[in-house]
Amino acid sequence: MRTRFYNAKILTMKDGEEIIDGEIFVKDDHIQYVGPHKHEPSDFDRQINVNGNLLMPGFKNAHTHSAMVFLRSLADDLPLGSWLNDAVFPREAKLTKEDIYHLSKVAILEYLTSGITAVFEMYLTPDSIADAFGEMGMRCVQTGGLNDFSQSVEQMEDWYLRLNKKDEFNSFIPGFHAEYTCSEALLMDVAALAHKYEAPVWCHNSETKSEVESCKQKHDGLTPTQYLDSLGIFDYGGGGYHCVYLSDEDVEIFKKRKMGIVTNPASNAKLASGMLDVTPFLEAGIEMGIGTDGPASNNCLDMFREMFLTEAYAKIRQSNAAALDAAKVLHMATVGGARVMNLKDCDILAEGKKADIIMIDLKKPNMQLVNNILKNLVYAGSKDNVKMTMINGVIKYSDGEFYVGEDIEKIYEKAQEITDRLK
Repeated sequence: MRTRFYNAKILTMKDGEEIIDGEIFVKDDHIQYVGPHKHEPSDFDRQINVNGNLLMPGFKNAHTHSAMVFLRSLADDLPLGSWLNDAVFPREAKLTKEDIYHLSKVAILEYLTSGITAVFEMYLTPDSIADAFGEMGMRCVQTGGLNDFSQSVEQMEDWYLRLNKKDEFNSFIPGFHAEYTCSEALLMDVAALAHKYEAPVWCHNSETKSEVESCKQKHDGLTPTQYLDSLGIFDYGGGGYHCVYLSDEDVEIFKKRKMGIVTNPASNAKLASGMLDVTPFLEAGIEMGIGTDGPASNNCLDMFREMFLTEAYAKIRQSNAAALDAAKVLHMATVGGARVMNLKDCDILAEGKKADIIMIDLKKPNMQLVNNILKNLVYAGSKDNVKMTMINGVIKYSDGEFYVGEDIEKIYEKAQEITDRLK
């Protein structure tokens, strides 16, 4: 299958490359050509006139819990402890793998409307999650949600071995929920697994002040990052989600271990966890991505809102409107996310890369008048501007229509049945 996109503005996200006018050729799952308009034989199966709109790499939602759509607007306006222990955990205990399979599909539809072409998923039943993403043609990197009450290191090893070979859409990286939900014995087993396969490890890290203080009290003044590193968990890299309260020593560990950070600004704000200024980490050379977190702590799986908040928090924390350039935030939402997720072929638009491409409608009022398209994406862009989402060379969403091989209303109906049962 060969597809030609022409009459396009193209943002490749290559370092130092400006937006160009040109075209993109896609063959099967990869990009054949990106550049100025060229005259070639018309041996394309499909030719799409982009009409001057923008083609760019898809966004990477680098931290989420997709199936938590069943808690959307059901567990709101609570402090983090009550939110987890009183609203979330009791309902999650009733979930089946089939429930999670069906609920994940609702989130996938929302990802597509937001121009998200890959997610970094952490939830309870990786096999059924992988089935949902694979069937709908959505790219998914999973990590373990291991803790003292759910999953096991043996299961995680099995997922690591099988899901990395499952299909072209799924992969798996070892991980656990957080320091405060795991015993030291369990964490030592995680470290042993990481060493066995020389694998990176991901987890929630330093999301709240109380989490950090509790860890220091339990472990002779060590922060979560310092404590986990002392166990050898990060010897082969990995990273942390949230990371709102990292110390200078923590940052040095992230640099030394070549670890990544994923910020989740909307979720951290809604749960009053804090506002992360990402600029010190970027200046330290730490790779960063952006995530929505799950639809219970955020409610909205929208990367445009996350980009704006990432930008705004840096300015507020530094009392400096020039603290962070919008181009760096857009890099985090696309290239940075791909790198922390180990999606090396999905970061930029270039020959040989995977055809994970989105089209942004520049004719909407919020994209007019045209001064700086890149900055406008971060400061004024919205999900309404996403005209098309292509993953692996296949258009999955276009102009309000989904092409996922399933009846959308039936997806909603099944998910609502599950949600009503769990209330």
